[in-house]
This record gives sequence, C-alpha cells and structure tokens, in this order.
Amino acid sequence: MRIAMTFKPAWWLNNPHLQTMYPALLRRLPGPASIRRERLETPDHDFLDIDHCGTGDSPLVILLHGLTGSSRSGYIKGLQRALLQHGLRSCALNFRGCSGQPNRTARCYHSGETGDVQFLYETLRRREPDTPFAAAGFSLGGNVLLKWLGEQRDKVLLFAAVAVSVPFDLAICANKMDTGFSRIYRNNLIRDLLRYVQSKQRHLKAIGQHREAEKIRQLGDLSRIRSFWEYDDRVVAKLHGFKNVHDYYRRCSSRQFLKTITVPTLLVQAIDDPFMTREVIPGTDELSSAVHLEITESGGHVGFVSGKLPFQAQYWLDQRISDFLLQQLYRV
Repeated sequence: MRIAMTFKPAWWLNNPHLQTMYPALLRRLPGPASIRRERLETPDHDFLDIDHCGTGDSPLVILLHGLTGSSRSGYIKGLQRALLQHGLRSCALNFRGCSGQPNRTARCYHSGETGDVQFLYETLRRREPDTPFAAAGFSLGGNVLLKWLGEQRDKVLLFAAVAVSVPFDLAICANKMDTGFSRIYRNNLIRDLLRYVQSKQRHLKAIGQHREAEKIRQLGDLSRIRSFWEYDDRVVAKLHGFKNVHDYYRRCSSRQFLKTITVPTLLVQAIDDPFMTREVIPGTDELSSAVHLEITESGGHVGFVSGKLPFQAQYWLDQRISDFLLQQLYRV
C-alpha cells in the first residue's frame, strides 16, 4: 500500500463530491472516430454489445463500466481515446441491457457476474491467440474484473489489469450509501436501476418473452425500495440464484479474491471516495504479490480530476492507467 503523490486534485474541485460529480455530469466528449459496435450472441440465446476502438493487431484492452454506466460513459470514452493515442486498441463491454437496447432475458448484471467477461475473453482469445491482452474496470466493473481474475488465476493470459474505485466489500459499501450525502448518490442509482427493471419487463413482453417477463413480475412491487440492501435482496439475489442479499454480498465481494490474482494488477482508490469507507480498503496482507494498491488522499469516486484552470479539467486516470499498462506491456 502506498499513497500516490502523483495525483493533485484541481483546486476548484476540492472535495470528494465535486470530484465525483464533475466528470459524471460535465465531462462531454465524442467517442473516438474508430469505434465499431459488435453484437455477440451468448450461449443462453441473449447478446452482448461490444464497442471496439482501433484497428490492426496492436495490444487489446478490455474495458468494464460501472453500475448504470455503459460504453458511452465519459470515463470509458476518455480512456479509449487515451489508449488509442498510445497505440493500444480497446473493446468496451456493455453489461447486459446497458448498450441502449434491453436484453432478451430477465437476467441482467451484478457485481459478481463474471460469466460474460469470461465469454468475451474466450471469444477474443480464439480470434487473436497471440495478441497481448489487458483489462481495466471501474467501480462495479472493477469488482467484476478482480473477482474474475481471482477465480481464473493463471488460466487467463493478460499482461496487466487495472481496477478503479472498487467496492471491495459490498456490505460495507451498501451501509455507507445509506448515510449522509451518499444517500443522494444512492437515490439516483436506485431510481435508475428500477427504471431499468421496469423497462426490461415491458421489453420482454413486447418481444414475446413472457416467461422471462414473468420472472420480473414475480419480484413484486419494487416501488418502495430505498436502499441497495433492499434492491439487491429483492432483485439481484432472486434473479441470479443467491439465497438472499447476505449470500450475494458474501460471495461477490472482490476483496476475498485479491490473494489469488496472478496478473500484474493496479488498484487505484481514493480515501475520500463517498461510495465507501477506509474500512473497505484491503491491507497489504490481503494482496497477492502481483497486486499493487495505490491510494490517493482525494479523488472521489471515479473522479481524479486535476487541472489548474476552472473548467479546463485534466483526467488523471486516463494517463495513469495508460502508463501502467504500457509499463507492464514492455516488461513482457
């Protein structure tokens, strides 16, 4: 564990909430011109939409977005542009139902759903058996990435991985989101998730998937849900085969998988992240020798905005992630 002194927050974004909200609300940039969308049909007759950036046979980085995000999220598009400038291709996975079109089953995505990442990896690896691969994940996507790496151990061939603002312990993070200003984030996320579920049910009916739509109807009236504890118990656990929310959090928190990761991995966490507490951050004794934990005093949640002039933001993560990946690539 070490404090990363290389990140200096913008003086005009001098608290965790401004760091968190500024890029989420105000970062607007077009995606790279070379974006190409591909739809992969999954073994369970559903689909995944992937946004590829770059051409040729250069190294490829798999990108995983956060809760209620997508390949259109600013941090994904920004990183794709940065990677492309450094000669790296990328492919951004849209978790099920996040690409702009609802998926075909009641199944969606959650913090421990690693099957779709494995399917994407296997698909890409079959196509390009000799290409150097890496991966980067943000928030929920970071948790998914770390859990997948810990599960697979040395079965995946990646030259590096990066995970940012990870909810290593889902129960602690759910509790944090019920306190103080963090409730504002919680309310907005829960509202978006409930809309996602309602839209999915309507879509499944419209395309004739009545059995799948019935799975969502059987969840009951969700309108009174006010916390992640409730949502994850009533929706995630029931749709994805967990006994209850406690079983889901216990099995899917990525902290327990850090010891078995063999891929060189950078973890970037801000102490002032409003989505979690210091208690979430793992100790060095919980990390494998391949995992490097880099902690910043500030940065918020997937923020890390620097820059000397107001409204001329610089996004430190784009450069830090690119630097780490290139460093590891040229070690191979």
